[in-house]
Order: sequence, then structure tokens, then C-alpha cells
Amino acid sequence: MTLHERIHGCLLGTAIGDAVGLRREGLSRRRALRLYGSTLMPCLILGRGYCSDDTEHTLMVGRALALSGENINRFEAVFAGELKRWLLTIPAGIGFATLRACLKLLLGFGPNRSGVFSAGNGPAMRSAIIGVCAQDEDQLTNFVRASTRLTHTDSKAEEGARLVAQAARLGIAAANQSPIEFLQAAASNANGSELRDSLDAAAQALRAGKSCGEFADSQGWARGVNGYVNQTVPAALYCWAASPNDFRESVEHAVLLGGDTDTIAAITGAISGANLGCSAIPSSWIERLAEWPRTVKWIEQLSRTLADSIDRRVPVKPPSMQWLATLPRNLAFASVVICLGLRRLLPPY
Repeated sequence: MTLHERIHGCLLGTAIGDAVGLRREGLSRRRALRLYGSTLMPCLILGRGYCSDDTEHTLMVGRALALSGENINRFEAVFAGELKRWLLTIPAGIGFATLRACLKLLLGFGPNRSGVFSAGNGPAMRSAIIGVCAQDEDQLTNFVRASTRLTHTDSKAEEGARLVAQAARLGIAAANQSPIEFLQAAASNANGSELRDSLDAAAQALRAGKSCGEFADSQGWARGVNGYVNQTVPAALYCWAASPNDFRESVEHAVLLGGDTDTIAAITGAISGANLGCSAIPSSWIERLAEWPRTVKWIEQLSRTLADSIDRRVPVKPPSMQWLATLPRNLAFASVVICLGLRRLLPPY
């Protein structure tokens, strides 16, 4: 598999997972099934799928990687600038820690002072592409740290983000290691006892053939997986590891867990897409993605630009994020989100 195919699979996999999970975001497993049934596809409104900040952050990181030419200071500066412009487009559903960090950037705080102490899943949702593009483990660690600490300074956020990046890189760095072996090794090397216990339980549950729902129940996540990194990351890794050769199945499992479904599915889709390539993503799902201005074609262009930059090890100019077009897009998107929120006030409960 070429580097371009892995990058494209990671970026598009993030967008598709995000879009499939977005409609059910914030709902418990049971309520989501009552409202929307068990059929899953990118379908937010009028039969079309759209993306949230999970995808936007991943694409911004991809652009920063292309423009940095492996210079970590340049990467940090570019990504910080992207976050400031992104906040000015009034994105919907932004996490509180990310909001505070972006406001600090706008107020003139440097990248080394903008982060806030939080163990949210924001850094994890955007780190898979770093794993695909990193030349080695040291570079992966350094770039994940730079990406994470711009917004989150809790070591748990960084460890979770690094684990996602390593999983996305598994097919490159350790082609003979199975996902279960990866989880067991990650558990042995985890710094925090909470994450170590979850990863160890995941490896054991996979060997026992437990479903994703059964694993979530065993961890106390029966009502859904929340935005805490030590819930989101083990859940996403389990859904990928339970179906490592089936993109659709792994994303469906992630969405059906309930809770922060767009982020769980975006991370699962990113890891699965990075390891399987873009050809593993169902074409019927891709056709339903109506995201704009960063369309499916735009994602393909970024993938080629980023692959070219990594191959040549020099900065290459990626396609523009089109921030002026993003502002009206976000206003319309927020209106849709509000309408869906009001619909949730009505039965079935």
C-alpha cells in the first residue's frame, strides 16, 4: 500500500466515521436505537452526511504537516494559526478546553502557553494522521506532543493521542503485529494505571471474543462513552481491533456504543482507514458525504499534497481551508444541530 493510500484512508476515514456518528452524538445507546434504528450511514439531514470538528482538526493537522517539512516549530506555528482562524468561523459543538485554548491563542498567548489542563479527547481525535506521516517513533512522539499541548496539557490527553497515532501507524511500523498484540503491548507500556487497566481488559476481552458492547458494559460505559480520553481511546481501539479488516463494521460498532459517537467513530475510522487504505471505505458511504467547502475531492487533494511533502521531506503548499466559505457553512450547520436537538425532546424516549 502506498503512503498516499494510507494518508487518504486516514483522512477520509476520519470524515466518514465522523459523519456516520454525528447524528447520534450525545445519545445513549438505547435512545439512539429508538430514535434512528440500527441502520447506519452518513445521514445528518436530507439523507446527507456532514462533518464536525473531529474532521476539521484532522485536516488542519494534515495541512500543518504538509507546510512544516518536518520542522516541528513550523508545524506548531502553522497549527496554532489554523486554530485561531477556525475559532473565528464559529464552529458548533466545540469542547470547552479547546475553546479556552483557542481564545488564549487569539489573545496572544504563544503555543507553549495556550494549553489548558484537561484530559478531553480533542488531541486524540486529530492525531492519527501524525502516526501515518511520522518517519519514526521519536518524530511521532514529538509531533503528537506539539499538537496536544497547544490545547490540552494533561499527560493523559497526550498519552491517549500518542496511542491513536501508533495504532494508525501499525501497518507501517509493525506489519506483523496483530491489533490484540498491539493493545497488550500498549497496556504494558502505559504510564497511567487507568489506561493500562482498560487496555489490558480490552486485550483479554478480544481474546474471549466479546462484542464491543460487552466490552463497554464491562467498563461501566453502558449508557455511552463520554469525551474523557481514557474512555474514548480504549473504546475506539476496541472497535477497530474487533474488526481490523472491515472498515464498515468497525465504525458501526463505534457508533452503536452511544455517547460521543462522532469522535469515537472518527478515531476508529481514521485508524481503520490508515491501516486498510481508502479502498476499504464503502463507496455508498462516501457518496452520501456532502461536506463543504472541504469536499471529498478536497480531501483527496490534501492527501496527495501531504504524501508528496512526506516523500520529498520538504514543505508543499496544500489546498486552502477556505475559511470565508466556512463561516456561512458553520452558521447553517449550527441551525441544523439546534433543530436536531429540539427533535430529541420529543418521543420515542
